[in-house]
Amino acid sequence: MENKEIASVLKLVGQLMELHNEDKFKTRSYTNAAFQIGKYAEPLKALTDSQLMSVPGIGKNLVPKIRELIDTGEMTYLNQWLEKTPQGILEILNIKGIGPSKVRLIWKEMEIESIGELLYACNENRLVDLKGFGKKTQAQVKQSIEFMLDNQHKFLFASIEPLIEDIKSWIQNRYPSALVSETGAALRRDLIIDQLEMVVSSDVTELPDTSNTNAEVVFHKVDAAQFDEAVFKLSCSEQHLDAINYTGGNAEKAYGSMGVKMVVPEMRDAHWAIDWSKKNSLDDLVDDDALLGSLHNHTTYSDGMHTLEEMSTYLKALGYAYFGVCDHSKSAFYANGLKEDRIAKQHREIDALNAVLQPFKILKGIESDILMDGSLDYSSEILATFDFVVASVHSVLRMDKETATTRLIKAIENPYTSILGHPTGRLLLSRPGYPVDHKKVIDACAENNVAIELNANPMRLDIDYQWIPYCMEKNVMISINPDAHRKEGFHHMRFGVMAARKGGLTKQMTLNALGLKDIENYFRSKS
Repeated sequence: MENKEIASVLKLVGQLMELHNEDKFKTRSYTNAAFQIGKYAEPLKALTDSQLMSVPGIGKNLVPKIRELIDTGEMTYLNQWLEKTPQGILEILNIKGIGPSKVRLIWKEMEIESIGELLYACNENRLVDLKGFGKKTQAQVKQSIEFMLDNQHKFLFASIEPLIEDIKSWIQNRYPSALVSETGAALRRDLIIDQLEMVVSSDVTELPDTSNTNAEVVFHKVDAAQFDEAVFKLSCSEQHLDAINYTGGNAEKAYGSMGVKMVVPEMRDAHWAIDWSKKNSLDDLVDDDALLGSLHNHTTYSDGMHTLEEMSTYLKALGYAYFGVCDHSKSAFYANGLKEDRIAKQHREIDALNAVLQPFKILKGIESDILMDGSLDYSSEILATFDFVVASVHSVLRMDKETATTRLIKAIENPYTSILGHPTGRLLLSRPGYPVDHKKVIDACAENNVAIELNANPMRLDIDYQWIPYCMEKNVMISINPDAHRKEGFHHMRFGVMAARKGGLTKQMTLNALGLKDIENYFRSKS
């Protein structure tokens, strides 16, 4: 069991204890342990009991519970709390905007035990008079429930990808000569998948059992001679097939008969894909190999799991040329944001590491919070000490379109802003982004020579790929940033590349496809 999973269990225990009005001190011990373990770099499963005692947040009473969890995958103490809690209440705990204390009120005062009942109560305006709620909270709860219900049985591509590989392996192990491929939304690398479509050749007489996967899996069985045609046709939207006057055949035949260059699967639902193919070649399209460095990453200086040296040496070993460190700024106190003295300390360490790691280079960056008035964390004197600045919103996310747009544009106009980070703050399938006027924001980036981040974390993929064509039209560079908080996070860049390809992003317009000297010149052009 990985640290993240252990932390999730302890967090749930803390939530259930608070839900049942358990002693606050005991409750806090679990939530604190969850927080500390979540950012602890060394795997707990490799530690002895005495070593567990030295981990921040883990006290003597927690050690046997964590050991039980590591050894068996279960925790008796958690099960005791689960037995006392209706299933519907567990589901309500997952609703954004209401913590365990408010859920307890809903449960005990209103005798509500399901999400459906809670939505009905919101529609009946019954939460307004409940202590600690009011109209605003009721509206937020209703919105969160509706968002949750709208996204049931949908999955991030990153979540569905292992299932695709499992299905392929299962079939290929049993039928070595068989043909099998994903198609549809999965082959297009859509950000969200609600149905996984697979094409298999007719010599596959038995299909894998996918009934316990939660995802809907549809198999299309075809003769081997029609395999490529089926994969292609099912990968295209109806609009795309109409645009190429499709009459049959595989991709090569379909595009060739139209005199159109090949369109990659990722773009086979884009209305502008044919125009893109007329202006560009497939070699122009960004791919994994085009990325030469990784910008926007975190270390133990803020809320990362690995040290500056561990992150940089790992990235160097992967073959990249530069590492942009962007720990959180001081306003992000919840993420151990850097105060001015710690910035100076980090910069001294960067200088020392750069002397050893050259020609690989660590670039001095910061993820500066965009404050409510659109200003950046730190004075101009401090901002000037960085090679580049990623400006991002992390607080007060509930904004109307005008407020959000104004806030972002002011930050973009700051002469020290190099990259606008995750522009809408969305978390796919978990939290909608705040509304922004994308055209105004992109126009402001164009006017101020600011790049826009495509945050490659599969839960973000923000900026949305559909705005990439407009960014390129306005000559706004896109930076595919992993927002890595641990070494493994660097590998998220491939999800960013998938999304970028859906938007037709070219290598030329990809910021971190620039070599080290070119990107340093780009950042210097801001100063």
